[in-house]
Amino acid sequence: MNHRSRQTETAVAQSRDGMVTTPHWLASEAGARVLARGGNAIEALVAAGAALSVVYPHFCGLGGDAVWMVCDRDGDARTFLGIGQAAANIHVDGPIPSRGPASTLTTACLVDSWEKVLDHSAAAWGGAEQLPALLDDAIALAEDGFAVSPSQTFWHDFRAAESETWPGFSDLFQRDGIQRQPALARTLQTIADSGLREFYEGALADRIARGLSAVGSPLTIADLAATRTRVAEPVRLAYGDTVLLAPPPPTQGVTTLAIMGVLAQQAAKDKAPDSAAYYHALVESVKQAFVDRHLIGDPEFGPDATKMLLDPGRLARKAAAIDPNRAADWPVPYSQGDTALLAAVDADGRAACVLQSIYFDWGSGVVAGDTGILWQNRGAAFSTDPASPNRIRSGKRPFYTLNPGMALKDGRPHLVYGTQGADGQPQTLALLLSLLIDHHLDPLAALSRPRFLLGRTFSDSRDNLKIEENIGADTLAALGSMGHEVATIAPLSPLGGQAGVIRIHADGGMEAAHDPRSDGGAIGL
Repeated sequence: MNHRSRQTETAVAQSRDGMVTTPHWLASEAGARVLARGGNAIEALVAAGAALSVVYPHFCGLGGDAVWMVCDRDGDARTFLGIGQAAANIHVDGPIPSRGPASTLTTACLVDSWEKVLDHSAAAWGGAEQLPALLDDAIALAEDGFAVSPSQTFWHDFRAAESETWPGFSDLFQRDGIQRQPALARTLQTIADSGLREFYEGALADRIARGLSAVGSPLTIADLAATRTRVAEPVRLAYGDTVLLAPPPPTQGVTTLAIMGVLAQQAAKDKAPDSAAYYHALVESVKQAFVDRHLIGDPEFGPDATKMLLDPGRLARKAAAIDPNRAADWPVPYSQGDTALLAAVDADGRAACVLQSIYFDWGSGVVAGDTGILWQNRGAAFSTDPASPNRIRSGKRPFYTLNPGMALKDGRPHLVYGTQGADGQPQTLALLLSLLIDHHLDPLAALSRPRFLLGRTFSDSRDNLKIEENIGADTLAALGSMGHEVATIAPLSPLGGQAGVIRIHADGGMEAAHDPRSDGGAIGL
């Protein structure tokens, strides 16, 4: 590697030899090191993801899940759904708790997903990287420490009052200074030495299960042993001169595609990207797709709604229902969650992206015994409504907000993307995809544009249209006159999510950026 192109505040990272983007520079550097020594995109993201599990503990970790999409240069794409299942011995009376031991209802599948994608890397892409080398950076960061990121500080302060009651939390995580996680370092070293299934079937699995049981979690070592990543074909939708790929249910990938299917009939490319008409078209397309999200559930426990939700006639009717001059109501319940997007493209044009998550910021707040692993609360995403496709059941996977994506052009990877943000994920992706495809913005320019977020958030319980104020007073006033209940948020607000984009040109050149709202960026070789 003769040089390295690093994203700056004013320019995207560019390369012809490989690219990686994550929300934290230390994770991006871990992935770039793998690419530089000849590793492929999947291997780079395992290293970057392990590092991010250490340096972004408030958004992701070994106690969480991951949804992957990988694609070779000829367009052979597949998804790896690393989604943990509900405990076998599960009993919920009343609302599902959102924090604490009673929220630790599902297993964690991130570590198993690493095994499955590395198996694919070796079998299909000739990957030769060994697990210990891929975990080296993460182990060193956990053992030696790293400077607490502004994002960790923000979420540590935001949960300061309630986190005092979370078992083991205050002993492990801090708001500033140098963060060390020696227990997590030992756990990662055990995995490096004994293999990834050690997390589910070995002595480490026993320690995890005993730690969770000690605080009252229903999860057992048998539940851990039953945890497996599913491999599935991505869902597809044509948009402009690209084909968009998204993960299937139980993720909300179909929702992102439905938004784009409705937006395709709103002439978005003919509307100025800073105009009220443009944002109105996006917002109303979101509304039309979101009213169907309640139909998404684990297809192993009921009907798969994908075909119905993306039916061209259904999308056309939804597009026709949009009034170009008037906002519709927003009747969708709010659900929160935070994730982290990592993406990479290697020198051979093979692409991978993954979203890692522990659901809410800081997950359940429960640390699994002496392992240093903060467990997710993804079970809180289940419904207790007996009629819901997402109703809670033993062994079932919950509705999932994670939906990393790719766009193919002429049958090859062209865009690799994803974002943090729960309900905001499809909204942010719709804006980014339109800016990238309809208006041909470069990745950093698209990521820097004003964002909107429809519905409630952790800090605002009103079902309004939150929009970054740098969109301009005239556009805000015009949206208000259309009937949107507009509330301004600061430019580059944390509410806007943290997205990443890699664009691959026909000649093999790459350009990439990570969100200026994040603590990371893109590195090109």
